[in-house]
Amino acid sequence: FRELLKYLSSSYMDHPAIYRVAGKPMYYLYNSFQLTYDEWNILLDPSGSSSIRNTPLDGVFIGLWTTGFDGEFAVQSGFDGIYSYFASDGFAYGSTTSNWPEMAAFARENNLIFIPSVGPGYADTRIRPWNDKTTRSRDQGRYYEEMFKNAVSTNPDFISITSFNEWHE
Repeated sequence: FRELLKYLSSSYMDHPAIYRVAGKPMYYLYNSFQLTYDEWNILLDPSGSSSIRNTPLDGVFIGLWTTGFDGEFAVQSGFDGIYSYFASDGFAYGSTTSNWPEMAAFARENNLIFIPSVGPGYADTRIRPWNDKTTRSRDQGRYYEEMFKNAVSTNPDFISITSFNEWHE
């Protein structure tokens, strides 16, 4: 991870498209649960044995919140915040909009950035053919409007937008 950050830093950090918070680049970490919180903590806690905090590689690191435990995982890992990613209401704990008020409160109580993710609808069956139960119709824009209202009502730090069909994939 450190080597990847070095590469990103040397190759791209001068580019104006890099989004920064308080002067630091912001990194969204998909599937952040692939490492244990102990492994993240070594890197993200200022007293960790291989900490990148307060070095040129430091950034604002946002972990993925999918399960009910991921808020605690973010705290124990040393993440700066959490995001929900999936734009299918009910796809996972983190993408269920009725959970967002509780998640936002947890984030505030634990000094984490909270970033709910919204989308205009959701259809990922081209990459997950088995996943038609999470398809959400655009409903002529109403789905997006409702998700966005739910996100705004939590008074989040940021709102991210996930494309209709996971365009990046």
